[in-house]
Amino acid sequence: MNRREFLGRQAVLAAGVLVWSPAFHLRARHLPPRAVDNVRITDLKLYKLRAEVTGTESAWQGSVQPLHIYPEHRPAQYQPVDNPGEYTGTTERNYLEVVTDDGVKGLYGPIDSPALPILRDQLRPFLIGKNPLAGELIWDQLYRSNRHARSGHFMMAISAVDNALWDLRGRYFDVPVYRLLGGPDVAEVPVYASTLGRSVQPKDIVDTAQGFRREGFTAQKWFLPYGPGDGTDGLMKNIALARGLREAVGEGTDLTYDAFSGLDLPYALRWTEAVADTHPRWLEEPFLMDQLHSYAELARRTNIPIATGEHLNSRWEADRMLGAGAMRVVQADPEWCGGVSELVKICTVASLYGAQVVPHGHNLHAALHVVASQSPAVCPMGEFLYDKMQGYYHFGRHQLQPENGKITLPATAGFGLDWDEARIDELEEG
Repeated sequence: MNRREFLGRQAVLAAGVLVWSPAFHLRARHLPPRAVDNVRITDLKLYKLRAEVTGTESAWQGSVQPLHIYPEHRPAQYQPVDNPGEYTGTTERNYLEVVTDDGVKGLYGPIDSPALPILRDQLRPFLIGKNPLAGELIWDQLYRSNRHARSGHFMMAISAVDNALWDLRGRYFDVPVYRLLGGPDVAEVPVYASTLGRSVQPKDIVDTAQGFRREGFTAQKWFLPYGPGDGTDGLMKNIALARGLREAVGEGTDLTYDAFSGLDLPYALRWTEAVADTHPRWLEEPFLMDQLHSYAELARRTNIPIATGEHLNSRWEADRMLGAGAMRVVQADPEWCGGVSELVKICTVASLYGAQVVPHGHNLHAALHVVASQSPAVCPMGEFLYDKMQGYYHFGRHQLQPENGKITLPATAGFGLDWDEARIDELEEG
């Protein structure tokens, strides 16, 4: 290689480095390189968005829940709506915006309302003046700032801040969040159809399951409606549900089941033994999260993988569950477990055990970008709560909807979260 060729190659390499370097993006935005050191958070703003919406009446099929062991708290049997009509109501969503002194903002939502007082009264004053680009530092300081920060509503508030800061950093460097995370691994993220609220009556499950298969979903999740409080009759109906679904879709579709923490160990053992030959991909959250020994014993005695984790609050809790052999599929939710930053760490922990992470789909944006950045051996797909998501992002300019069972990754900076002002009837800042 002669000198001219060598210098030419070095110039190409240098150009490639500049394209992806923070300094390049800062120059493109006419900011000096030291701006990454000097930018500061000036405010956290909370917004409540409202709008009038119309829809069609529908029945809601509930899932078994822990409280249902008490007869007075057990819901009435599912009743279809005859001749459903249209209704008019109000939809309301909360969003968090992080504001900086150089004009770049980070947006995230919807945010669960229990986190709002913590965001407003505790995290806002703590964060003002900090560098929003120092995400790891901020997360660690928030986690250490309060003895109750490790879980619950406080961790939900930390999650909201962390996700908003990821959106801010994506906008700051003008790239999608999955780029900042090292992705994408795929151009489209596979998702499974989650049927929460759908009827599980024998005459309905065939049409629903086959409909999702025709739409291109290769996996579906169904919710067990009965638990120990419903006796043997309820158990037989849960068994019939699994058998009816497998018959409806054949062996080409993965079927998973969610028990919403509503079972006990003897019941779960009877159900898993009875339906093992229908090959469920997993049984989700059979017990309350604190019942580690029941999880481990069930996992030991069935060949159906056990999934759980939407109520895990951190990498440490995930490690305890995985170390005990209590789950094979981790369903941590970035809205609740500590945000994108912590979900990425949970993925690393899961990879040590050869387990998979399929994030809970309470919200879509953070989970979607993390799945897109991970190996499919760790994150094979995400969750799409089919009926909930039809109106959940009412105020969004860009709607995330699957085609052929996959969601195309947005190319916009950050998470691609922007409001459509025409959809907002009322905006309240708090």
